[in-house]
Amino acid sequence: MVMLLCSLTISAYAQLSISGKVTDSETKKGLAGATLTIDNTMRGTITDAQGNFVIKNLKKGTYTIKVSFVGFEKQSNAIELQQNTNISFSLQKSSFMADEVVVSATRANEKSAVAYTNVSKEDLQKQNLGQDIPQLLNFTPSLVTTSDAGAGIGYTGIRIRGTDATRINVTINGIPLNDAESQGVYWVNMPDFASSTNSIQIQRGVGTSTNGAGAFGASVNMSTNEFRKDAYAESNNSFGSFNTFKNTVLVGSGLLNNRFTVDARLSRLKSDGYIDRASSDLRSFYLSGAYFTKKSFYRLNVFSGKEKTYQAWEGVPEYLLSTNRTYNPYTYPNQTDNYQQDHYQLLSSHSLSSNWTFNFNLHYTYGRGYYEQFKEQDKFSKYGLPNVVIGNTTITKTDLVRQKWLDNDFYGSTFSFDYKGNNRLSANIGGAWNQYDGRHYGQIIWAQYASTAKLGDKYYSGTALKTDFNIYGKVYYQLSEQLNAFADLQYRTVGYSIKGIDDNLVDISQSKNYNFFNPKMGLTYQVSAGTSAFLSYSIGNKEPNRSDFVDNPGKAPQAETLRDLEAGFKTQKGKVAFEANAYWMDYKNQLVLTGKLNDVGTPIRVNVPSSYRMGLELQAGVQLTKALKWNVNATLSSNKINNFTEVVPNYDEPYIDVENKFAKTDIAFSPNVIGGSQLLYTPTKGLELGLLSKYVGKQYMDNTSNENRKLNAYFTNDLRILYTFKPSFCKELGLSLLGNNIFNTLYESNGYTYSYIYEGKTVTENFYYPQAGFNFLLGVNIKF
Repeated sequence: MVMLLCSLTISAYAQLSISGKVTDSETKKGLAGATLTIDNTMRGTITDAQGNFVIKNLKKGTYTIKVSFVGFEKQSNAIELQQNTNISFSLQKSSFMADEVVVSATRANEKSAVAYTNVSKEDLQKQNLGQDIPQLLNFTPSLVTTSDAGAGIGYTGIRIRGTDATRINVTINGIPLNDAESQGVYWVNMPDFASSTNSIQIQRGVGTSTNGAGAFGASVNMSTNEFRKDAYAESNNSFGSFNTFKNTVLVGSGLLNNRFTVDARLSRLKSDGYIDRASSDLRSFYLSGAYFTKKSFYRLNVFSGKEKTYQAWEGVPEYLLSTNRTYNPYTYPNQTDNYQQDHYQLLSSHSLSSNWTFNFNLHYTYGRGYYEQFKEQDKFSKYGLPNVVIGNTTITKTDLVRQKWLDNDFYGSTFSFDYKGNNRLSANIGGAWNQYDGRHYGQIIWAQYASTAKLGDKYYSGTALKTDFNIYGKVYYQLSEQLNAFADLQYRTVGYSIKGIDDNLVDISQSKNYNFFNPKMGLTYQVSAGTSAFLSYSIGNKEPNRSDFVDNPGKAPQAETLRDLEAGFKTQKGKVAFEANAYWMDYKNQLVLTGKLNDVGTPIRVNVPSSYRMGLELQAGVQLTKALKWNVNATLSSNKINNFTEVVPNYDEPYIDVENKFAKTDIAFSPNVIGGSQLLYTPTKGLELGLLSKYVGKQYMDNTSNENRKLNAYFTNDLRILYTFKPSFCKELGLSLLGNNIFNTLYESNGYTYSYIYEGKTVTENFYYPQAGFNFLLGVNIKF
């Protein structure tokens, strides 16, 4: 489909061009890598080693060209194009250090030989009506989202190229966000964070070296920093299905005394959820103060999220899907998850010379919270308590309410030296030291029958200490006018120590140390203006997470290794942009999901010696008419385990488990086909209509490729209407309507399965997470 669109449209437009040069106004030298974009089109390019550019295959008409380069003031020019035109841009160095330099060391660029997607603030805000960030990124390539509550608010998840959140490295302003123990990201702890996000870059595959946990499927790099010279105030409000409400207030001081800025946000989110009782009560704030000089800047970010979410992690049994899709087995009124996470970031950047920039950052995160559960007729022995004896009666079980707590500190520092030499060479040297200190414990807060323990006593308690250090060096070198080489070497060391007992009253004390070397290299070839290709090879290594140790007692999990070979091609011709990326991800000792969950709803994983992911990612954008634009993407892949052994517990005497061996089975939760489409129509200024479509192929819930343990393929369509105008009483008023799943498709985006042998029969139980049918969100945004 994508190739057909390209062939039909490439030759349909006149052959006019805009060419020229982008230079530094002080030195008069060309700026290599400056970005040029043409407003309201698919067109754009970057400058070559001498600062030259050319944009071909344009029709006659008026175009507005925008030019940007880190550390320089942005510039734009309107051009009336009637013939081939040459134009030059002379950029002035910014009066202030640019916020963008903080994340530049960990972001990919046109010369990184990496598959990546940039998501702008404008694109985020179009979708931002209260759903979590995974839902806002739903239409980017190779990405699949899920939601426990079924409506995109509360506990949400993300997979990229079939890999889950524990393999996706997430940073905020270059600071690691992944939980140090589980290695996942809990977006529910960051409600409405999209309202404070300036841009997001998604790198697929191993990607470039970054701080925090290793990337085994992708990296998501978020930036909140934005310099806004003028004062502003905004009120963003939305409401919709399932009693969903979002209220956000943003204010900013603008530039004070030519040195200071202050920005703030306050948000509240509430939703009943699609699943029964899967409610969310979420609150957050963001506060940022910055101090700018000509050669330095300092920024303090403080943000926090507090969530209370009714548990919906049990899923819906298969036999209820057709009759009670919103079933939730939990009925205890306070069966909730409660957590608060406070983040502190001190960011700084210093221009050491015309070539060198030094970035140094400190961070601290404090997290604390619990989830509360009602347990019916639990044995006293499960809590290390003696039975209760009343007269001649011995009571071995009791109804009770328990809380499981996590209290933790995460702190450290990141740094980078960024070098921009002549137009041939640029480099980054950076790294980070981070430490996590966590406390796990459980308490009984109510019991039907009192034992010898006092209410509130800890029936289990454990600690965890994890230290993570990495250092990396990246070099970009222009070998010739068309060929650029990229090399990235990272050394990472991890020390992990667990002490105490877990909630099963088992001593899990152990220590592990890991040392990883992660090299990456690639070549980028500029075929012509607007057309380039790349080839890269990368190695990534990753340590197991806490659950891998706890859920597999007596069998220590092994570290994983990934060898990632990628090749990509992109081009822009006329009003068509096209991109293709092929990948081969070869794993050693990959930790794969078994399909089972532990007692807190976390998937259980085991090592498999050899497995791979192989795929082709396609993207295209077509400006069909002046008012109609179509963006599409598709991922075609094969995800296999070469040899997998399924262990089926046997509850019949003599209790010997059964092993079933498989060859070339599909990796769980790895669809072979993923597709996305955005058809955008702008009939008049300020009004945009969008049809947003998503296709996800079937997924197996374990690694046996069993057709009876799968998620069916699904195809959903959303309708988005945006209208922005400027009334007299405010600077801008925006109205938005998002109709999700407008054709009311019944589908499940996640699930789990387990099997066992009982009374001579193999029993398989499947559980699913149904997603909402048709639902809507309506937003009103006011800017002053």
